Amino acid sequence: MRDDAMTGDSKGSKGMSREEVLALPVAVDLDTSNRALGLGRSKGYELAKQGAYPCKVLRLGNAYRVVTADLWELLGLAA
Repeated sequence: MRDDAMTGDSKGSKGMSREEVLALPVAVDLDTSNRALGLGRSKGYELAKQGAYPCKVLRLGNAYRVVTADLWELLGLAA
């Protein structure tokens, strides 16, 4: 993951700050997870459909969900 994805320092970056990531609910939609990881929407959904997303993705009907604890672990923010 790029450093600017977490800090939002890059121009045009839609990444999330550390504080925003730590404030996420127990599970988040794929768009929120993509934003935290600095992934574009299309790439994130492509990876999820291929089973290659960088952390565990749950499929609930037509929706994808990511467990926030898994996202924190991937980002090195796990307690």
